Amino acid sequence: MLLRLAPEFELRRDVVPWLAERGCAAALDTSENSSALYIVNIERNGKIIYTWKGNQRNTHIGLYDLQTKQNEHLYVFDKDLHIISCSVNNERTLLAVSFCQYTEEERASQLLQSVSKYLTLLIEVHPINNVRVLKAVDSSVRVQFLYPVEGRNSSTESRLLLVSEDKYIEQFDIHVVAEEEHKVVIQKSGQLPRAKVVDDLVWAQWDMMEQRLFYIVPKESKSTLRCVQFYPDENFNSILESHLDIAVNDTQLKLVNFGYDYCQDQDVASKCLNLQVFTSKAGGLCVCCSLASDIPHEIIYSIYFLHKGYNKTFTVSLERAESHQLKEVAFMNLDCYVAAYLPGQFLHLLNIQHPDLLCYSLFLTGEDARIDTLQNCSIRSPWVSTALDCEAGSLYDVSISDSALLQFLQKSKRDYERLAALHCALLYFQHTEDLEMQIIRWISENMSTCHSFDPIQEFIIASLYCRMCPETQNLDKLLPYTSLHDWIGVVPGVICATDIISLPVLEFQNSKGFWEKLNSNLESVKYAEPHLHYQSNVLRREWRNLSEEREERRTTVYLRNIFENAKKVLSHLGTWDSEARLVPLFEEEDYQQQLLMGLMVVQLKDHLMRHLQYVGKKKIDQIVLDYVANLLNLVHRIMKEVWRRYQLHSCVFCFDEKGSAGEFAVFHIMSRILEAANGMCMPLPPGFHTLHLGLGVRCLPLHTLLHYIDNGVLQLTETCVRKLLKDLDDTEQNEKLKFSIVMRLPEALGQKVRQYWNHPINANLIARKYVKLLLEKLGNRQCSRPIPERLSVPVEFLPLNYLANMLTEIENQGVHPCEKQDHVNARFVEETALKHTMTLLGLKYS
Repeated sequence: MLLRLAPEFELRRDVVPWLAERGCAAALDTSENSSALYIVNIERNGKIIYTWKGNQRNTHIGLYDLQTKQNEHLYVFDKDLHIISCSVNNERTLLAVSFCQYTEEERASQLLQSVSKYLTLLIEVHPINNVRVLKAVDSSVRVQFLYPVEGRNSSTESRLLLVSEDKYIEQFDIHVVAEEEHKVVIQKSGQLPRAKVVDDLVWAQWDMMEQRLFYIVPKESKSTLRCVQFYPDENFNSILESHLDIAVNDTQLKLVNFGYDYCQDQDVASKCLNLQVFTSKAGGLCVCCSLASDIPHEIIYSIYFLHKGYNKTFTVSLERAESHQLKEVAFMNLDCYVAAYLPGQFLHLLNIQHPDLLCYSLFLTGEDARIDTLQNCSIRSPWVSTALDCEAGSLYDVSISDSALLQFLQKSKRDYERLAALHCALLYFQHTEDLEMQIIRWISENMSTCHSFDPIQEFIIASLYCRMCPETQNLDKLLPYTSLHDWIGVVPGVICATDIISLPVLEFQNSKGFWEKLNSNLESVKYAEPHLHYQSNVLRREWRNLSEEREERRTTVYLRNIFENAKKVLSHLGTWDSEARLVPLFEEEDYQQQLLMGLMVVQLKDHLMRHLQYVGKKKIDQIVLDYVANLLNLVHRIMKEVWRRYQLHSCVFCFDEKGSAGEFAVFHIMSRILEAANGMCMPLPPGFHTLHLGLGVRCLPLHTLLHYIDNGVLQLTETCVRKLLKDLDDTEQNEKLKFSIVMRLPEALGQKVRQYWNHPINANLIARKYVKLLLEKLGNRQCSRPIPERLSVPVEFLPLNYLANMLTEIENQGVHPCEKQDHVNARFVEETALKHTMTLLGLKYS
């Protein structure tokens, strides 16, 4: 089971034993008579209000504190009443109750025709004292006290929302005074001050944690969603308006989270649209609704991602479903995800932060979608990551199980399931060493079976996104979270249709928290969000251009600045890992990788400065250094886990024996890391190419090794080539390997390392290169052609004498292409030529 439910409160566990101690035996039979004991409301401070019938059929109201785990008796009515709604203020001095005074049978008896059916009372309960009638009407009423911000001292004023079935909401201001013996009474004896909040609404939802009222009013053929924010200073104002293409039944008012009258809610739910609004800490705003379908065994539901400007409608075809088993989809808010759950059928976890591609959302069926404790659809989500089963009277803390998610990732065979699970693991959970180790192990085992995405790229980019974005506001809109630009796959049994919708209109001033983040999300949508994310196209082009420039241009101020940035990254990274490195990386300089590192710092810094100027240059410098250093650290982390798994050690640089199966596996993984890095134009830790080449020499046959070198998979590095030329003896097989490597060396690198191979073949190559360069330089300088004189030479071989004399004359004119190799001159060429000729003739040179 992917969703983990931990019971926070259960009537049977937390209340029934307490009632039994008080002798209320009638309340114990909750299975057959669910109306005897049920939850009425949950307050912002974690107080759960419930009601039960006493032995004398009187009606009691109790309160359970989630923090103290204690029950408290609040009030009792001396008759059998059906409590519709109930709320207690923050100080627990006032109790508002709405109830039905008589049953339909009593009304049919015509004895109570002149008495209002519903009564709403305000009761002083500290101690129990006066009772005041707020409403006596024939329409149902819900009540809800407003709660101040947490940590605020006791107040002498309370505010109460009264929601009428006649489609209006008003606010009562209640002042209390403290009298003798801590007695609290309502101050005014006349009418309580009231203010109209909303009129003509057809749907409303209360957000108890943030003290927000979402409601819908019909407007022409569409519906308009609005939101009223209540503030601690006793003010409230309408802050949001959004037009929705949703047909809402305007004949009966539907209320969400205004108390939990299960029986009445079930009756209204059967006639009204199932619709809920969810918000996330990152500024996400979603409207979830299930729609009617004319096709049997088909479920349709829509998620309006208002913070993104589009909605997605999902059509799910059910298998093996009996008609009597089909129930309504239940929605739950998990902050980063919205869960759409149909018991016995499916569980759909929709990514709120990145809903654009379907592959970032988990669609589960069968055993993976099963939630044992939630087998009915009387489910509400009072606040983030909670689920209330109204019928059973249980409140659960809901979270995604990390162990179940990793098991699902390991057994999944489809790419969309793997990608969704991988992103969920990286973005939903806090990064731990154990979690990273399991993901890296999965990547190393499955990188060849993922066809529509590169798991290494996704791991690195998503990990960087998760680590860096919490540090600075709006950074999540500028850094990439995926390597995919599009996804054309399908989820079996699910059809998704996307429609563009108008963005909500916000009206607020100097508002912080959620509204500020939502506004920032809407602004990024207006300015074409995909273009705000950092991309590597320019970086790749600039890196290629600088890599092809000549040595003499590498000392410019621009390049010096680039390499200074690279040194800062490596120095910054060095402070993180004080332990001895298991993998031999970061032990040499790598011009190309340091160039790419420094370029990434420059370009990422420019990108962030364009959009985060208010953060400041110093903070942005730190963000960029952390980003690039974290990138290198993640590659090192992958290498370290792979190194441990295959139990490798430093013998990979010993070329006198063949590599093991573990080394070959690591070589394959490093090749995939290189492929991922090239695809994203991402720098690798210095020493990566040396280690990769060393493993290649040990593990690959010569023809395959040369093929990898010629195609750029393996890159020749000075450290590895120098060690190879020095350590290997000159057997026939090793000579062939050395010669093949030396012939493929770039000119600059060849001049540095050829001297380490003292062999006629190498000397011949050096002499040829020298003569070629000398003559090329002679041509470029347009020197006068020398007329050699007869020189004394040890062997009378006229063509060689002529060439040696001519080269000497050119050197005397100041032309010397191998200034860093003093021993390479005309005399060296002469001796090498003689040795080579004698060898070919089968003669011994002395």
